[in-house]
Amino acid sequence: MIIGNHTPEFSYERKLENVRQALQELGVHYPVSLDNEFSNWNAYQNRYWPTKYLVDKTGVIRHIRIGEGGYFRTKRMIEILLEEEYEG
Repeated sequence: MIIGNHTPEFSYERKLENVRQALQELGVHYPVSLDNEFSNWNAYQNRYWPTKYLVDKTGVIRHIRIGEGGYFRTKRMIEILLEEEYEG
């Protein structure tokens, strides 16, 4: 399951309508929360845009990718987690 968490870097990114429009333009079809209060950002002690967290079925963070790039490695980690899900 993919869940996005949008924490705004700029003031215009705090507006729900702007975020909805951007998600539509980007073709994002998974749920995305709007974290204007930085609740999730702070809970994960995040410091960088973008950061991707892959969490396994038990809630353990198994992979963190800071910044753009690293797509092959992230894809491979997703495949590993899916394999674990279907094996167990």
